[in-house]
Amino acid sequence: MSNPTPSAKAFVPFVSVDHMMKLIHHIGIAPMLRGICDRIEDDFRRWPLFDKTPRVASHSDVGVIELMPTSDGDVYGFKYVNGHPDNTKDGLQTVTAFGLLSDVASGYPVLFSEMTILTALRTAATSALAARVLAPEGSTVMAMIGNGAQSEFQSLAMQAIVGISEVRLFDIDPAATEKAARNLVSSGLKITQCSSAEEAILGAQIITTCTADKQYATILTDNMVGAGVHINAIGGDCPGKTELAPAILHRADIFVEYPEQTRIEGEIQQLDADHPVTEFWEVLTGTAKGRTNEKQITLFDSVGFAIEDFSALCYVRDAIKGTDFFTPLDMLADPDDPRDLFGMVARAK
Repeated sequence: MSNPTPSAKAFVPFVSVDHMMKLIHHIGIAPMLRGICDRIEDDFRRWPLFDKTPRVASHSDVGVIELMPTSDGDVYGFKYVNGHPDNTKDGLQTVTAFGLLSDVASGYPVLFSEMTILTALRTAATSALAARVLAPEGSTVMAMIGNGAQSEFQSLAMQAIVGISEVRLFDIDPAATEKAARNLVSSGLKITQCSSAEEAILGAQIITTCTADKQYATILTDNMVGAGVHINAIGGDCPGKTELAPAILHRADIFVEYPEQTRIEGEIQQLDADHPVTEFWEVLTGTAKGRTNEKQITLFDSVGFAIEDFSALCYVRDAIKGTDFFTPLDMLADPDDPRDLFGMVARAK
């Protein structure tokens, strides 16, 4: 006997890596970054509605594997993600991810998607959203320190959402800088390859750090950071991994996604547990102040949070409607009689 045909409600749309790349080219990377940014902003404005918890992490000597769950009461979402800095030595990605959305009312999944590429997009969109709100008005130059897999996405998001016109690149590996410059050559951005972090930050109003080593590191020393800049610190995202000298943190006004998670994983793990920080969603809703003067140093200590992944998955769920950029997966057992699961199995013989 042939296998029974599952009902339509048992199929779950799956967005593969190939589908995600086709979706990006179909929409355009700049419009997609702006769309994800808008969705993240909308969800941050309704922050109190969401379930919030620090990510569930399994740490090892070589990396971390994490689950990042949240729900707004109607839709549940989670992301599986790893972070293994030494993977590139074996030709592997440092970060890989996939995610899922479910209908809270039934518990049925409604989207399953790759999130390695999508995480890069949502991270860049979140950084650019923070910079649009916190960076000096009229910012046109960004220093991109760390030119790995995130650097091009960060640069293009800053261009599309903030309006920068120049990126100054630096990485301790010159090949990474050359790669990033090559990938950005047709972006319309002025690209400057720099030989040091000090050179990269010259004239930059926005400084983005995105390095991969799992260690306490000092990518920016205190004397490198002048008044009036905005810093996106996105490389420090687990215990024992930082990028900024502690003195910078004491001079800056610090903005975070979710303090309970950032104090464990972000730059502020270097500070006392009661050091004041501002939750970024409060700036968006007007309940807290962002940049207040031209000499202020603002720091977005971003470690990534589940609501951003939820937003990105919801954007993709809506974007694939009416397209062929997904595969219907038969991943839910759906017998005609919900009480007769065994009978469905027996009849499939």
